[in-house]
Amino acid sequence: MKVVFVFVLSYLTGSIPTGYIITNWIKGVDIRKCGSGNVGATNATRVLGFKYGLFVALMDILKGYIAVIVAQYFLQGMTGYFIFASAIIAIIGHDWSIFLKFSGGKGVATTVGVILCLIPYSFIVFLVIWLLIVISTRFVSLASIIGIISIPFTAYYYYNVDYVIFAIIIALFVIYTHRANIKRLIEGNENRMGWPPKVGKGGK
Repeated sequence: MKVVFVFVLSYLTGSIPTGYIITNWIKGVDIRKCGSGNVGATNATRVLGFKYGLFVALMDILKGYIAVIVAQYFLQGMTGYFIFASAIIAIIGHDWSIFLKFSGGKGVATTVGVILCLIPYSFIVFLVIWLLIVISTRFVSLASIIGIISIPFTAYYYYNVDYVIFAIIIALFVIYTHRANIKRLIEGNENRMGWPPKVGKGGK
């Protein structure tokens, strides 16, 4: 029962639609009808500006981080696979939120929260790669995809095979949710993030 409770709590935590809530609160609009239509931090930045977009990103990161911390607390002494499962379920919650009729974001920020808690060395490498690519190309999607692909390799270097398998699974989730972005990148139609990003409301 304890495992089921943690899994449900992880899913509900991941399902909290931060971008939807903040955009509706600040501008009174449905973020799903604005910009790219995604509820994640990148689209929140386009709709609300850098300040609120950053807040959405931090809250989505916190969802993944909290889900792991809660699982570690309640499932301590049990196999680590349950912790990995809780982390993956939190990401699933973000991508397919029960509060948004099983739609959601693309899972990057929540995945970042998970790796920050479970495999921090991989997080550092991801962050460096992400920043370098965003600054040089302004493609947030490309930075996220390449950064995520690095995680199984750093997990292999710093951790054990269980972490590598876990890292591959969460990387595949992010790649899957970015399949439309990958197509646009190949076709040369992907949107770039304005740089420097606008601060305040109404950044597009």
